Amino acid sequence: MIFLELVLQNFGPYSGRQVINLNPKIDEENSHPIILLGGMNGGGKTTLMDAIRLALYGARAQCSTRGNLSYSDFLNQCVNNKIDPVADTRIELLFEHIENDKPIKYRVVRSWTKNPKDGKDTLGILGDSDTWPDALVNIWDEYIENLLPLGISNLFLFDGEQVKELAEQETPPPVVVDAIRGLLGLELADRLAVDLDILVNRKLKEVGNSKDLANIEEIETKLTQQQEDYQTTGEKLETLKNQVEELEQKQQEAFDKFIYEGGKIAAERNQLELQQDTKTAEIEQVRQSMCELAADVLPLALIPNLLSQAQAQGEKEFRHQQVQISKDLLIERDQRLLTWLNQGEISPIEVEKIQSFLIQDVDSLYAKTIQTEAPWLLADDETLSQLDNLIYHLQNSKLSAKEKLAILKNKEEEIHTLERQVQTAAAPEDYTKLRQALESAQNQVVEAKANYETIRRRLAELETIVAKSKRELSDYTVENIKHKNSEHIITSAVKVQNTLKIFREKLTLRKLNKLEEEVKNCFLYLLHKSDLVHRITIDTKTFSLLLYDLNGKPVPKHRLSAGEKQLLAIAFLWGLAKVSGHRLPVAIDTPLGRLDSSHRSNLVERYFPSASHQVILLSTDTEIGKKEVETLRENEAIAREYLLKYDSTTRQTTIQPGYFW
Repeated sequence: MIFLELVLQNFGPYSGRQVINLNPKIDEENSHPIILLGGMNGGGKTTLMDAIRLALYGARAQCSTRGNLSYSDFLNQCVNNKIDPVADTRIELLFEHIENDKPIKYRVVRSWTKNPKDGKDTLGILGDSDTWPDALVNIWDEYIENLLPLGISNLFLFDGEQVKELAEQETPPPVVVDAIRGLLGLELADRLAVDLDILVNRKLKEVGNSKDLANIEEIETKLTQQQEDYQTTGEKLETLKNQVEELEQKQQEAFDKFIYEGGKIAAERNQLELQQDTKTAEIEQVRQSMCELAADVLPLALIPNLLSQAQAQGEKEFRHQQVQISKDLLIERDQRLLTWLNQGEISPIEVEKIQSFLIQDVDSLYAKTIQTEAPWLLADDETLSQLDNLIYHLQNSKLSAKEKLAILKNKEEEIHTLERQVQTAAAPEDYTKLRQALESAQNQVVEAKANYETIRRRLAELETIVAKSKRELSDYTVENIKHKNSEHIITSAVKVQNTLKIFREKLTLRKLNKLEEEVKNCFLYLLHKSDLVHRITIDTKTFSLLLYDLNGKPVPKHRLSAGEKQLLAIAFLWGLAKVSGHRLPVAIDTPLGRLDSSHRSNLVERYFPSASHQVILLSTDTEIGKKEVETLRENEAIAREYLLKYDSTTRQTTIQPGYFW
């Protein structure tokens, strides 16, 4: 389904006939999903959303400005206040969807005047052939339920306030719960179960004798009273639940004040002072240890260059001694060789040549090792070894000194922190007041929870009593009323109700499992932080979300930031829309709310282009600002842009092409 065009004529602040092209197609081959409409607060953005709802659902539409108004009064309220009372107010919504594997277009037209006749509008449906199919007009409510059911329309047509409410509440608001129930198909099963009860009771009255009827009616009267008590008690329980939540909030505020104004520090003063004394003693121990280091080799760290120079000179002189010894040994060997040669038959001339060669060879071998300066250190091997040990020990002492200095610094910072904490402690009389206020808030919460638990138990008792009365009614009629047809109906109804119960449970689990996975994937995709949540579950009764980390431990919702809660709410709506199986447009009023810049960027880059094949955004200049709209343009996500220009003097709005920038 795609919305192609919205026409407003004298509707709300829109005077005259104004046309908005909503087609996401740029040309025959290219299509961009987003239709961006900008407007300031009070400029008519919500009115556009109401116009779409009104065009589709008429008197059933859940419009934001209707409240408790009758449909006739609501239509009067929607008429532009500057026009002639007899002039028409008109809404047209052109959309396209696939029917019998072929695209087909319908233009839904609703028109009325001030104080409409019979309190209704006039509905017309214009088809592809520009004809008005009367048959479709007569069954329009059933037809649109197949395309976009009213129960799940809030998953596709929603506003920032709905996201805010969903983000701040532990359980989804009623409008979302209704959408979930419609999505899961639970409404149909519940309605069928109620209809079966009505059918069975009707049949019992038809076939029972007067005495049986009297007994049945007596039980029914008792059951009706019990059900009313159950409903009243349930409402009282809900009120107490809200009261507990309010008192818990006040308790938290008292606790925050107790902490902020130094009450907690005052209660821990003695412990803090004891910790301060302990840290002071530890510092003294570190300083004593540093004094011991200073009494050893550590002062030599002041002359590192002299130590290095002495070590290098010692090694140099040691190497020269080794070279000289080897040279002397070589000369002695050469001398023995010459003596042996002189004793042989070799001529003196040859011996002289060999002697000359040996002298030159020794000189060339040791030419590079000739010492240019006289040795001055004159250290022996043991002295050089002691010097090496001294330098090694000095390095260890320096490292130990650095570690102790770091420890000393940390201890001093800890003492300063403790001193600041002690200084922020509340005075004794202020501490008494803060403690009394906190204890009073805590006592109120305990009392409210006790009352809540009492009413909860009473509600459970009433539930048991109601179930017992239903069994009495069922047992009485089954045992005393003998009629083949009615007995068959009763027996069949019980079987159907049991089957319905099993069907409802299995359907809920199957749909919720799929929904949990979709919501988790959407949340992680929007959040771009994969280590925060590993699994999301949905309560089968309240439909509240439960988050778990990688270790399977619950992640309390209050640990999420305000932005992360809103992203979770959007992921919930997005997941519901995906699981619904309906390929429908998404329209979002005030889409970014109070999100910070990073979460806004995630929505702009990840959600809006992917939410659906058609996304209608109704935004102020502070929500989708210059940076966000440039990002959407660069990503080629925007098909069309409009600006709702509101004239405060005439209190009228005109639709112009383009955005704020």
